Amino acid sequence: MVKEPLPGRVKTRLGRDLGMTAAAWWFRHQTRALIRRVQDPRWQVVLAVAPDRAGLSSRVWPAHLPRWPQGRGDLGDRMGRMLRGAPAGPVCVIGADIPGVTSARVAEAFRALGSHDAVFGPAPDGGYWLIGLKRARPVPPRLFENVRWSTEHALADTVATLPDHRIAKVATLRDVDAIDDLPMTKRGARATS
Repeated sequence: MVKEPLPGRVKTRLGRDLGMTAAAWWFRHQTRALIRRVQDPRWQVVLAVAPDRAGLSSRVWPAHLPRWPQGRGDLGDRMGRMLRGAPAGPVCVIGADIPGVTSARVAEAFRALGSHDAVFGPAPDGGYWLIGLKRARPVPPRLFENVRWSTEHALADTVATLPDHRIAKVATLRDVDAIDDLPMTKRGARATS
């Protein structure tokens, strides 16, 4: 799930520390690097883009990758649309602001779906960087209902919308919301992931 990297529209909390242009620049380069890292012949990469019209025609991302508009609604509405609209079989949705995502991490999630109905890649802040569903049955209609997004409850709230699903968790990875989340801070100290 990617957003057009425009200053003031992406990574605004990071932008308060770095400046909106620098935050958008970071996100643009992070997204490009992420796309290179996750392309793998074992799965198809599809970009879920926002805003819809600008994202579909953006020259920021590789032209060869299919793009789907995220559409309206909160994060749960948009992720649910992607999970329901994907071709048959297992599907994983990842965020674009996680430097630690690699094809090996995505492969780990797909392997977990071999013996589980759902998989999550937790984030240290209580959210998650990945959700995957086996989709051997329809995507639950109440998936993402009443999730408190951007809080420490996001993962627990989402898991609660899947009460009869076997859930797996894979590696915990840090997303970048503020300057202290960057792999290298201004002070030169490594951030943990």
